[in-house]
Amino acid sequence: MSETDLDDVETLADLADLAREAAEDEESVLVFIEQEDAWFAVVRVDGEDDPRVFVSDAAAASRSSYGELVLTDELLGREGDDELEDLDHLVVDLDDEDAEDSATEDDEEDGADAAGGAGIPSGPLGDAGLLIEFGFGAKELMDLAAEGSVPGDALSEIAEALGCGEILEAVR
Repeated sequence: MSETDLDDVETLADLADLAREAAEDEESVLVFIEQEDAWFAVVRVDGEDDPRVFVSDAAAASRSSYGELVLTDELLGREGDDELEDLDHLVVDLDDEDAEDSATEDDEEDGADAAGGAGIPSGPLGDAGLLIEFGFGAKELMDLAAEGSVPGDALSEIAEALGCGEILEAVR
């Protein structure tokens, strides 16, 4: 385990590639992401398989730049990349003064937030069973993501259970 600079990582695929570079003999690599004690994520990369992701609070992650790495369309259950459908509600007739008010009301009714978080659930999201092979169950992971829990403490508990708590504390 080591601290990695994520400045050049823009997508989950980039993060997975970085994790694969750190792997020895195609072993599993776990990436822990913690954002200002608001949320945490665990990403598991096994060889060339697609990364498995668990996010403690998807809504909080959606308001974070690192959240963009883990909140993929697939994880959020969004079909396809049809950006035009996502932008339809933003089209406003600039000649109509009432259109802007109407668009704002529509956004509020849809539950959209300023960060574009429409449709992003509050609470845990993803593969809660990604650590089972390491002896850390899905229920335990979900309990650590419960409302009111502290993400930094959760990651510390996970790291301790996996036998790498001292290493995590060293990179903090």
